[in-house]
Amino acid sequence: MQRQEAAVEDVVVVGAGLAGLATALGLYRKGVRSLVLESSPSLRTEGFAFTAWKNAFRALDALGVGDKIREQHLQVQAACRLRVISSATGEVAQELDVTVQGNRSGPNEIRCVRRDSLLQALEEELPRGTIRYSTKIVSMEEDGDIKILHLADGSILRAKVLIGCDGINSVVAKWLGLAEPSYSGRMAARGLAHFPDGHGMEPNFLQFIGRGFRSGMRSCNNTDVYWFFTWAPSESDKGVVESGAKLKQFVLTNLAALKVPPKVLSVIERSEASDVFAVPLRFRPPLSLVTASISKGGVCVAGDALHPMTPELGQGGCAALEDSVVLARCLGEGARGGGTESRRIEEGLQEYARIRRWRSVELVATAYVVGFIQQSNNAVVGFFRDKFLSGFLARRLLKMAEYDCGTLWSY
Repeated sequence: MQRQEAAVEDVVVVGAGLAGLATALGLYRKGVRSLVLESSPSLRTEGFAFTAWKNAFRALDALGVGDKIREQHLQVQAACRLRVISSATGEVAQELDVTVQGNRSGPNEIRCVRRDSLLQALEEELPRGTIRYSTKIVSMEEDGDIKILHLADGSILRAKVLIGCDGINSVVAKWLGLAEPSYSGRMAARGLAHFPDGHGMEPNFLQFIGRGFRSGMRSCNNTDVYWFFTWAPSESDKGVVESGAKLKQFVLTNLAALKVPPKVLSVIERSEASDVFAVPLRFRPPLSLVTASISKGGVCVAGDALHPMTPELGQGGCAALEDSVVLARCLGEGARGGGTESRRIEEGLQEYARIRRWRSVELVATAYVVGFIQQSNNAVVGFFRDKFLSGFLARRLLKMAEYDCGTLWSY
């Protein structure tokens, strides 16, 4: 008996993270059906939360879920407070308030958004059956204009368009030949503190820099506070990532040495050990993206599969949302153009790659440089950072959030 050939999907999106679900929703708004493959058995919520700047909300508005997310998360009302600790003395060298407009029409809309809330909001807008869970791609090949996907369970999928939103270890990015992500030499601890009766904190962003560390916290809503701590690991702190409890104590010890306010320490103390974890910070070398094959035929990448970056700008999740709007627009508009279907698809993805290439290079490179300056223990770099550079870096961060990805429709 002859084996029946698998049906051909119009668009397959690999990964149901921010980039994957936002891309699927953007395509759905454009009338393009897609199938999202997710290796996990349910929605992934690693990272707890992310900083959503004005550029992220422009993308969310384009996707039609911006107001739903605004209702669930606090807007920064006053300022982003940056405290710079002198590497030489351990004393406060600078304390800056970077003003943030506190309303939707202001220049710097900023909220700390819980990943699970956003992923759920995106999923709810998609047709039932769009996401196929517990489905992992192990390899892929081409058959003319069709992409053949071999899955972990032994089955095969065929697709006209394949979009890799499968994160920093992307199978699709590897197939396209993108450079392997590089280790930055830094680690990041992240945690979430829950206060059932309310945390009572002002909706400001706090950030502390100095002595080789960078730490901060943001209120997501009235009950949840997200925090982070980045550092360059050494032999002396080997083993601290073995458990959430050890990592939590490591963060508390180092923040106490930075003389942070007691309320900052209380937030970390409140975090459950199960809600504390650490990851190595990696990035794709920005120069490699200048000539990289972001798209090839009917295949492309988005989100961390395209531009993994260190977190100093708080733009990783925002850039993924930008990608999704631009990609849906380019692919959706291309589907209605002239020429053969495969040619329209290729041209749409080439336009997406053209738009996103230099934005990706700029974000990855800027984040790395800012991280190097902020956490450097070099005496000369530390002196200029402590005295002159911190305000400039904070304003540069706000400038990066001014980017406008546009809407799902051509201008």
